[in-house]
Amino acid sequence: MNRAGAIKPESDQILDRPMGDNDGIDFEIIELLFFAYRDFISDPDAILDTSGFGRAHHRVVHFVNREPGLTVAALLDTLKITKQSLARVLKQLIDSGYIAQVAGPEDRRQRRLFPTDRGRELALALARPQSRRIANALEGLDENGRTAVTTFLSGMINPGAHRPEEDHSEINEGRDQ
Repeated sequence: MNRAGAIKPESDQILDRPMGDNDGIDFEIIELLFFAYRDFISDPDAILDTSGFGRAHHRVVHFVNREPGLTVAALLDTLKITKQSLARVLKQLIDSGYIAQVAGPEDRRQRRLFPTDRGRELALALARPQSRRIANALEGLDENGRTAVTTFLSGMINPGAHRPEEDHSEINEGRDQ
């Protein structure tokens, strides 16, 4: 490739046939995941856009609402992002009144995150269209179908990564103290 990124025809052959299933890759599922994700996130994207927020804000609001009192460290671990990546997003959500940050009861350096009423309303507004989309997709499936879907999606998550069914009792410790 030259510096502009263009392929030199003399060094690389230009291909005019599409990749096919004979390549041993399940392109049908890959493309269904691309399109499902595009549409799954489209409604929340439109809602977030009205506030000047994006998908990173959505993830933070979602997990803080699912686990009030979540520490910043636990959120970083759940999202698999750096402090630097989270800092701007979290500051905007706190400054806008969607998230409250509270010092830990035993270790004042520990920062716990809680949704505000406004943050809860936003989380629900973002989740409702996604929940409707999921319900529509699951319509007509029996419990075995739902189990197959959750098994498939769980199988797509990296081993050792945060999963919704995990026990987060360490996050809940100290809340009532």
